[in-house]
Amino acid sequence: MAQTYLKNGYVLSMDANDTVYDGGGVLVEDDKIVAVGKVDPALVKPDAEVIELNGKYVLPGFVNTHVHTSQQISRGVGDDVDFITWLHDRMWPYESNMTEEDSYVSTLMTSLELIRSGVTSFAEPGGQFVSGMARATKESGLRGKLAKSVMDCGEGLPKIWQRTMDQELEQQVIDLEKYHNTADGRVQVWFGLRTIFNNTDELCVRTKELADKYGVGIHMHVAEAKEEKEYTYARWGEGTVKHLEKLGVLDKNLLAVHTVWLTDEELELFKKRDVKVSHNPASAMRVLGFARIPKMLDMGICVSIGTDGASSSNHMDMVDEMWLTSLIHKGWRLDPTVVPAQDILRMATKWGARALLDEDLYGSLEAGKKADLIVIDPHGPSMMPVNDKIAALVTAMHSSNVQSTMCDGKWLMRDRKILVLDEEAILKEACARGAAIYDRAGIKLPDRFPVVKVDQD
Repeated sequence: MAQTYLKNGYVLSMDANDTVYDGGGVLVEDDKIVAVGKVDPALVKPDAEVIELNGKYVLPGFVNTHVHTSQQISRGVGDDVDFITWLHDRMWPYESNMTEEDSYVSTLMTSLELIRSGVTSFAEPGGQFVSGMARATKESGLRGKLAKSVMDCGEGLPKIWQRTMDQELEQQVIDLEKYHNTADGRVQVWFGLRTIFNNTDELCVRTKELADKYGVGIHMHVAEAKEEKEYTYARWGEGTVKHLEKLGVLDKNLLAVHTVWLTDEELELFKKRDVKVSHNPASAMRVLGFARIPKMLDMGICVSIGTDGASSSNHMDMVDEMWLTSLIHKGWRLDPTVVPAQDILRMATKWGARALLDEDLYGSLEAGKKADLIVIDPHGPSMMPVNDKIAALVTAMHSSNVQSTMCDGKWLMRDRKILVLDEEAILKEACARGAAIYDRAGIKLPDRFPVVKVDQD
């Protein structure tokens, strides 16, 4: 059994006590953590790879709880438009013109950015091809909770997406039975509900029944936009969350994304039902609004962090999202003490694992857990000097400080070099496929500046 011993580091265990080991180590054997902190030399085998950290950080890998991997190659097609225009005129035409192979390449492209920003586990809220996403996730070495984008109603849906409830549920069961717990358990399949706009009540109820039957989660955009609130109040006289409560969908296995437009009563329902929240600050700042994250944290609601898709924020960088989370709530609340750095680190690690129903598997560095970890090198003008060692990881760090990423005991990136994927080949193919989809979809972006084509002799 192969061992890796990382020694003399600044180890943030993120255990129940958030113990930090200054000068500590992490001993990994195959895919598991054997020891953390003061490592007994007797546990280290003679042939173990020993990595001298010289004070660099070791953290659990970041958990991105909401990222549209199939939207990665649509980066830039959704800028500077309102929510409905973005959805109906940009994203639906784009995504509905994607093939399974497009989804596969887009997920590979996403994986590169996730690995480089220290992510070891993610949740995909729904493309159309779980098959393509599963193949790419297996090759990337990451952990992924994959879901189909499920819609059985709603105006303006592309014809290719106009499916019945039974068809949508049947496809998800097929995907789950084929791909769930593959790739040594790294690839898992959840049920998806796109939005209350596009999901009938019966679909929501039956999705909950199936998720409980298979012991998996449900990934859904909830109370996302002002337009959603206006729609639900006009139709039912209440918000999305209260309606889902009446349907019996609110529960500990619901991952509710964005959750911007919530009342106090709905927040209480989240707490009562142990609903998990994925906070996506960048996409929220663009058009959705400010989620009440400080109140959620005060109430003890499980809040995690996601990046959303590339056409929403153009960044799949968890380090950027942590930084934004540290700023926006202080600003709109006019209170610099809310959402402190230590909470943001919890959101990005162990609370993310809890949101994905895996807190016993990863999210902290503890003996017996999976060896999902990252090495942070603070050296450089953007992060040094490091005075507050915890806050620096949130308020000063860049993804370029993520030196190495390990998932399931395997290095995915070492010394900033991706080891599991051919980065340049993926970039080339992804750009070509993205341009081809753009042409097929017939999307017209604005001419922001006059362009003069110059032919040089």
